Amino acid sequence: MEYKITGYKPEKLFHFFEEISAIPRGSGNEKEISDYLVKFAKDRGLWVHQDEAYNVIIKKGGSKGAEDKASVMLQGHLDMVCDKRAGVEHDFEKDGISLVVKDGILSADGTTLGSDNGVAVALMMMVLDDEEIQHPPVECVFTTEEEVGLNGAQALDKSLITARTMINMDSEEEGVATISCAGGLRIQFTRPVKKEAAEGSLVSIKIEGLLGGHSGMDISKERQNANLLMGRMTDHLMKNTDGKLVSFAGGTKDNAITRECEASLIYADKGEAQKAEKLACALAQDFADEITPYEPDFACEITVEDGRIASAIPQEDAKAFIGAIRLAPNGVFSRNPHMDGFVVTSSNMGVVRTEEDKLVFVVSPRSSVASLQEDTKARFQTLADSFGFEAEYSGEYPGWSYAEQSRIREVFVESYRELFGKELKLEAIHAGLECGLFTEAIPGLDAIAVGPTLYDVHTPDEHVPLDSFERFYELLQAVLKKLAAG
Repeated sequence: MEYKITGYKPEKLFHFFEEISAIPRGSGNEKEISDYLVKFAKDRGLWVHQDEAYNVIIKKGGSKGAEDKASVMLQGHLDMVCDKRAGVEHDFEKDGISLVVKDGILSADGTTLGSDNGVAVALMMMVLDDEEIQHPPVECVFTTEEEVGLNGAQALDKSLITARTMINMDSEEEGVATISCAGGLRIQFTRPVKKEAAEGSLVSIKIEGLLGGHSGMDISKERQNANLLMGRMTDHLMKNTDGKLVSFAGGTKDNAITRECEASLIYADKGEAQKAEKLACALAQDFADEITPYEPDFACEITVEDGRIASAIPQEDAKAFIGAIRLAPNGVFSRNPHMDGFVVTSSNMGVVRTEEDKLVFVVSPRSSVASLQEDTKARFQTLADSFGFEAEYSGEYPGWSYAEQSRIREVFVESYRELFGKELKLEAIHAGLECGLFTEAIPGLDAIAVGPTLYDVHTPDEHVPLDSFERFYELLQAVLKKLAAG
């Protein structure tokens, strides 16, 4: 293939990233990338294991003189969040990512880039391919469906892993090492509905231009959720005009803060539709006044079409649906004042949609304290019971607790200081990492999460400074060299 990334070393590292970017690998669609890695391993005569969930483990012996050293696990996930800007034509099931390189920055053409966690995949491939670097025996673990609940890591047979040191490369800031993370889960709320025929003037509302972002890392940044704004809009119209809710659709991923949302209501009386249009325009202006200081590209489009026929949601069901959206806990619930206000517990309403026979919304609660996560689940169950929804819980994964003693942490701190003359920052994050599942399953596992700088992951604005990617591989080589020396 013709490579776009040039001028960075080692050249193969960036070529590997381009090669995997050409393979569609949204969550649940990882077979092709998984098979690609199996072939990659076999072509190099390496031990490889692929399971039914398409997880892949590739093992490589230690470099000369380090054959008998303790193994180290390198780990990252194969899947990526698939999102695109409105109007962009891209089929994530079939199309690879169109990469853009400009002024040392790597991004994608109108879609998510997949640097989360494609950088880890490329880094592990480089370690497995490079015969020059010094390293102990390595066990590279590529997991699937991380973005939808750490499903691959849940399914993986961890008895295949002999390493008791883990380097997870799903962190997103150069110079920072993650040493603890939150647990999380997915809750889907469903209420059956029988729609009824209606005709008249259709008022359609579209909210767009919001920043969005990661539902854990960005939840504290006051970024607006389009689902919540639309819930406020439709609630206002339903209470002040005589219309029926027809549709509501916002978000595609529970772990992304929703950037766009559309809804519509139908009015038998044209005058009521005109009233609704005026009320919607006024409230949209209120939204703009409230949020544009930190959501500069917010936009709200309102249109009215006469002579329409639609399937409307009965008023009782619509009130329950919008009421639940309005009252669902969302955003930051608690912080730790002793850790600079670190977010402890939160939730994100990532998906809301009306279907032909049911009403659905999906939330993603997170917490680094198990008892607080249980309390959040209880609150959501009360919400479901109060508004006639069935709550389905899935993809629950544990948090990862801070370890007082950690050899791998010490090695990274030493290596970073020696290479760059600065101190490595250690932090806990309010996001899910697979470290929790591995440390829970493998007694005595010493783990750390690190990576190059990634910006705006889970959004079409996702981008990576290529020099950060280059420096991180230099750091990884230094760490592996120390581990090889014993």
